[in-house]
Amino acid sequence: MDLNLAVLIDGDNIPSSYIKEMMEEIAKYGNPTIKRIYGDWTNPGLLKWKKILLENAITPIQQYGYTRGKNATDSAMIIDAMDILYSGKVNGFCLVSSDSDFTRLATRLREAGMKVFGIGEKKTPNPFIVACDKFIYLEILKYESEEETESNTEEPKPRKDADKITQKEIKLISTTISDIADDDGWAFLGDVGSLLQKKQPNFDSRNYGFQKLTPLIKSIKNFEIEQRETSKGRSKLIYVRNKRQQKPSQRRSAKKK
Repeated sequence: MDLNLAVLIDGDNIPSSYIKEMMEEIAKYGNPTIKRIYGDWTNPGLLKWKKILLENAITPIQQYGYTRGKNATDSAMIIDAMDILYSGKVNGFCLVSSDSDFTRLATRLREAGMKVFGIGEKKTPNPFIVACDKFIYLEILKYESEEETESNTEEPKPRKDADKITQKEIKLISTTISDIADDDGWAFLGDVGSLLQKKQPNFDSRNYGFQKLTPLIKSIKNFEIEQRETSKGRSKLIYVRNKRQQKPSQRRSAKKK
């Protein structure tokens, strides 16, 4: 079922230059039936946002900063989110901000059975990230239209400016495979991806320079991949497992051969 999403944007916190990629990303997860952006529109700093709101059918919500040092925009966005929740018009929210003040809101929405997507810059504090079902970094969205899709025959290569995958992420993938593997150690890659998302909402192969999870897995020597045809033979399912460690005696035997 396609989700009806309420997209709420913290205009004081998010650069307008990401709008195109951001809206394309949101469309992957559902239908953005409500689109609102919050800020003090008397502030010259929001002038760039004003020019693109009509193009993307985003409704601006005016919120004056009543007191210096206090973010009235956050409060207005939280109140609206709760009103929308109780209206029953949506079954998911997309909170666009890099501000940890929305951590409790994301938690509350999920408690009510809502699917919550977070979008923000890499500076976003971890508490807000883990409060969402999925969190997407704005920086990686810029590369979507620039990268060419790699064919299955090509050796997958990450972007030069991508984050380097560490042993921490490799261990996360490894334990996730083990959690759902069959008796032979194989796990369906789709299930692995879903469980990774639940364990770490900001896990995204694009963070490491790969468009999909499959080429990311292929680039790591710790795992092996197998393609299996479906019963109808029209498509192939991808399975992955941890490479089995050979015992010292097995390695010596292999070298002699």
